[in-house]
Amino acid sequence: MLPPGIETINHLETLDARLRWLSAWTIHNANHLRDSRDGLKVGGHQASCASMTSIMASLYFGALGPNDRVAVKPHAGPLLHAIHYLMGNQSEEKLRNFRGFGGAQSYPSRTKDVIPVDFSTGSVGLGVAVTAFASLFQDYLVAHGRLAPEQTGRMIALMGDAELDEGNIYEALIEGYKHDIRNLWWIVDYNRQSLDHTTADRMFRRFDDIFETCGWRVITLKHGRKLAAAVAGPGGAALEAWIDDCPNADYAALTYQGGAAWRARLTADLGSTVDPLLAAHDDEALALLMTDLGGHCIATLLDAYATAASDDRPCLIIAYTIKGRGLPFAGHKDNHAGLMTPSQIDGMRASLGIPPGAEWEPWAGLGDNQAAALKAFVAASPAASLPRDRAFDSVPVPAIPAPPGDEQSTQGAFGRILFDLAKTAAPLADRIVTTSPDVTVSTGLGPWVNARGLFRRQQMPDVFRAAKIPSPQKWQGQVSGQHVELGIAEHNLFLNLAAAGLAAPLFGTRLIPIGTVYDPFIARGLDALNYACYQDARFILVATPSGVTLGPEGGAHQSINPPLIAMGQPGLVHYEPAYADELALLLHHAFGHVQADDGESVYFRLSTRAIPQIARTGDDWQAGAIAGGYWLRAPAPGAEAAIVALGALLPEALAAWDALVDDIPGLGLLAVTSPDLLHRGWRAGHDDSHVARLLAALRPGARLVTLCDAAPASLSWLGGVHGHRTSPLGVEVFGQTGDLVDLYHHHGLDADAVIAAMARVLTA
Repeated sequence: MLPPGIETINHLETLDARLRWLSAWTIHNANHLRDSRDGLKVGGHQASCASMTSIMASLYFGALGPNDRVAVKPHAGPLLHAIHYLMGNQSEEKLRNFRGFGGAQSYPSRTKDVIPVDFSTGSVGLGVAVTAFASLFQDYLVAHGRLAPEQTGRMIALMGDAELDEGNIYEALIEGYKHDIRNLWWIVDYNRQSLDHTTADRMFRRFDDIFETCGWRVITLKHGRKLAAAVAGPGGAALEAWIDDCPNADYAALTYQGGAAWRARLTADLGSTVDPLLAAHDDEALALLMTDLGGHCIATLLDAYATAASDDRPCLIIAYTIKGRGLPFAGHKDNHAGLMTPSQIDGMRASLGIPPGAEWEPWAGLGDNQAAALKAFVAASPAASLPRDRAFDSVPVPAIPAPPGDEQSTQGAFGRILFDLAKTAAPLADRIVTTSPDVTVSTGLGPWVNARGLFRRQQMPDVFRAAKIPSPQKWQGQVSGQHVELGIAEHNLFLNLAAAGLAAPLFGTRLIPIGTVYDPFIARGLDALNYACYQDARFILVATPSGVTLGPEGGAHQSINPPLIAMGQPGLVHYEPAYADELALLLHHAFGHVQADDGESVYFRLSTRAIPQIARTGDDWQAGAIAGGYWLRAPAPGAEAAIVALGALLPEALAAWDALVDDIPGLGLLAVTSPDLLHRGWRAGHDDSHVARLLAALRPGARLVTLCDAAPASLSWLGGVHGHRTSPLGVEVFGQTGDLVDLYHHHGLDADAVIAAMARVLTA
């Protein structure tokens, strides 16, 4: 870390002002100068950027090491672009097209920005919480000998204070405490304003206690050096007490009103106590003094970073700031979406000595000598050499045989496949890391954990085993363990998968993360799942048990719409195999797909229902299964009907097929493994898609009955591929307890329902 000498501080203060200008100008250009074809406001958050300029200037050019990773608060995205513009990583063209198509993105994006972005941000709170899990997996890789200690860095989140209202932050905080996370900094831009209003005073005074209870160091930067000197001088104790008691709304309003308002208020509240202070400052100087907060003082910030870097303890830095600092609407409660007027931006440009027409010049208005010195200072900072992503290897995928057995559930087969892998020396087995939110055993991961152990940085003995208490779960925590057990918080599951799924680019080692969860509870973590996919984290999600097939668990645990969720989620492939050999094939494919350059994450929807396995006469079905579906019972050419079924309901579909085939010559039975992939292919190219070729075996005007333990819309769209009249069967209401005979009959999912639906559709 650079020492906070006078020259360093001067350079950083100049960069502070330069970043405030470049971010404000970029936003101004997008809203006032660039042609608008649709008349919509572009936006860009000038005030939110201005409150962060000192924090980001001091961090990026005075504190970051080459292995540090940063999640930047969404509304400070223009500042990140400005930083990389000064470092030569961002182009003027991209800045001119900020928030335009192909331009610099509104919020930092790993996949859509050209600058180095460690973590995408946008949905507030998630970019903060994911750094905790990135810290965990950095430790995991060190413990497993896949990352040298000297290659480690700090995981840093820059956050707005309103983000502390987000519940996922506290879920991550608690989980991080359980796992003894370290090398983690969360820096709060405490500007005391959110989108709609100033933030509440009462709760913020408790954050110190919350974080300290979880083992964090808390550093509060309330005063800059000038204000700190003032409160240490004559009358300073009264002034400091007044500042501590001043409501956030009052402080913001006084900031907006300026020096005269400060003078009147302090005189009214403190009387002659502050006469020496007021006499020593004119109105302009008084306004600057009262807004000299810790988050705007470079020296104070550098001291805080040095303290935080003294050990690997997680650290919360609360930096008091002014929202819109240095801009005409600083402190105004409505400044969140505020934009400077053309005359105001001209005034800002003139105050910096930037000639008209030189607004995009990185060092305009500084003079040749100062510009050269500052350019050299930036080039020498460790942040200038930060890699976008590290190089990483790929992991070979061995053969994945299907587990034997005449009757199997896909959940049971999944557990056996992983256990068989765990017993091998295959490199893939060593790269798999599993995780689950307190449902490890009930989702089939127990045998894997028995074989590979829990990951803990400190040894955790199996007390029950040591006491010779019988249990099938032989869990022992150790640094070599490969399962990260989580509490019941689905946001944490998906953030954990996101961090593990980014291990390759972040840390240079590919991990194959597998997370398990009950299928209905995917919905509880959808924001975090979308976040993980948006930044192209690669993982395998195994959701099980699923559907009303879960039986006695009842409606609260019976999923309905996850296939539709998967079909609408970019970056995630959905598979729902029926048979163990399908699962083995698709898992083998998934292990490769998550590593492919054009790959994605993969979601398996599995079942606890054991069904009779079928005999195969060849492997011609395999390519179709990977593509989304295959004919389990091929139709005769020009057949007039087919049954289409998904997952655990294949036995009902087969029973119906057996009952109908003599009456409907050439009746086909299509086994769908991925409605998602079939739909994608159809959308991309109707005539040449896999599903179009499959259904072309039927005659024009043929009839379909579709069957799935999910929303019927998961398969009903198939009728649109070739205009086949379709009767979709599925689940449209909340489930209830019962055995499968009753539940399938109640929801119209049994063989009788298929037969009845076929009769209706054929006579329609």
